[in-house]
Amino acid sequence: MRSKPKYVFVVGGVMSGVGKGVASASIGKILQGRGLEVTSIKIDPYVNVDAGTMNPTEHGEVFVLDDGTECDQDMGNYERFLGRDLTGINYMTTGSVYKAVIERERRMEYGGKCVEVVPHIPLEVIDRINRAARKAKADAVLTEIGGTIGEYQNVLFLEAIRMLRVEHPGDVLLVLVSYAPIMSDDNEMKTKPTQYAVRALQSAGLQPDIILVRGKVPLDAKRKEKIAFNCNLREKDVISAPDVESLYDIPINFEKDNLGNLMLEKLGVRAPKRDLHDWRRLAARIRGAHEDVRVGVVGKYFGSGKFILADSYISVIEAVKHAAAHWGVRPRIEWLDAEEFERNRNAVKRLEAYHGIIVPGGFGSRGIEGKLKVIRYCRERKIPYFGLCYGMQLAVIELARDVLRLSRANTTEVDPKAKHPVIDLMPEQKKLMAENNYGGTMRLGAYPAVLGAGTIAREAYGKAKISERHRHRFEVNPAYIRKVEGAGAVFSGQSPDRRLMEIMELPRSAHPFFLGTQFHPELKSRPLAPHPLFREFIKAAIRRQPSKASKGHPAGAERVAGKK
Repeated sequence: MRSKPKYVFVVGGVMSGVGKGVASASIGKILQGRGLEVTSIKIDPYVNVDAGTMNPTEHGEVFVLDDGTECDQDMGNYERFLGRDLTGINYMTTGSVYKAVIERERRMEYGGKCVEVVPHIPLEVIDRINRAARKAKADAVLTEIGGTIGEYQNVLFLEAIRMLRVEHPGDVLLVLVSYAPIMSDDNEMKTKPTQYAVRALQSAGLQPDIILVRGKVPLDAKRKEKIAFNCNLREKDVISAPDVESLYDIPINFEKDNLGNLMLEKLGVRAPKRDLHDWRRLAARIRGAHEDVRVGVVGKYFGSGKFILADSYISVIEAVKHAAAHWGVRPRIEWLDAEEFERNRNAVKRLEAYHGIIVPGGFGSRGIEGKLKVIRYCRERKIPYFGLCYGMQLAVIELARDVLRLSRANTTEVDPKAKHPVIDLMPEQKKLMAENNYGGTMRLGAYPAVLGAGTIAREAYGKAKISERHRHRFEVNPAYIRKVEGAGAVFSGQSPDRRLMEIMELPRSAHPFFLGTQFHPELKSRPLAPHPLFREFIKAAIRRQPSKASKGHPAGAERVAGKK
């Protein structure tokens, strides 16, 4: 590690959802490609202590780290782009920072001083950033501040940047991600919102070093000149960030505007190495894919007014993309509302149009009867099915109901008095649930599992022992394991003590791909290393395509993507 790490901060202007997360991840990838050891931090301006109790339709998915930290989905972007497993030290919220300061005060760690919002809250933020840098032995620590410039919620985090700049002049780089709207097709890109964002940043005592300007189209020379002049920057400090088809094109696009050299110049770092070759090959493979594989995702966290919030399942989406890129095909992901299958008994026939179906994780009773109909249809019609967490639990319930004829089989999460509780609460959680203590009480983080020989899971992973990330309270009830196995299921993944069922599948002789996991495999998929189970699911989905069966697909895809 350098004697002093370099600090890169990313903030957003104009509006939320401007793309700070993927911009931060892309910046990290560029610096990593220059040979720097990089770690990334996300600051969420919520009073929640962690993301575990946040509503997925408002905040997006809850991403879980190996150590069990429940955090913002942007942490997933960082892990995917950097190819690194991060820890809880890389994530903080307003609530967690205040909580830490209050606990320190209670322990008399401030020596009887009057503890104030300023400077003690910003100093706690700086301390956490430095701890993350030390833990990673980082040359550069990249910190994204959530929210939008001008909001009251992130003022204290901006103050931390100001204080750090005073303490470490020349070692702090501030990047503003802004947006240049086009009001109509025959109108020019508007720069005034970016100018106002910079003015709001200046009111906090900060001047951006670089502005990344998002927009539907690339920024032209005139707009660059205008932003640079009004925002106290050189034209080369204004970087165009147009919409792209694939997230994985973003670092490459930034490098077209020489962002890597610009950052190193401003930080005073000599790092001539450039190594994004694997990344460029990945992006080219994604762009070059022309054959479609159609995947339906059956969920209930999509609705947000009249809009679809795909961020509720962002890691699932990206894992599908990674696997599709491996096989050289183009994923067509479509959202299927679970409640629609409850309202319309004939809706399940729509599933025939898909090459594979995913039922992702979730909680509660809404939509589960629709999901059960989907699962049964996939099982009987031999449509490749992949159940994640709740999606595995519901597959077990479906087998119990429709094969074992236990019509009142259920999960006690939905029916606490179920006659056949094939899915039940973990014993150690019952006391916490009785006390309405929900925050941070689940089985969280990475746990080991052993895989049975001759199974789809063992074949996919290529090893007998694995470690995967969990986020759940309920498990397959041990009292029903033998009965479910009697219905044809194979519990191909189990905890080392054989007490917890981690993977359930149907043998290939019965179904091309019918598999569920109690864990969340999507959380460990990487663009350059697709998750083995997603890889095999997409392989089965490709084989379902009538046009591919006669061609021996996906052998053809292996020739495109490289044999795995």
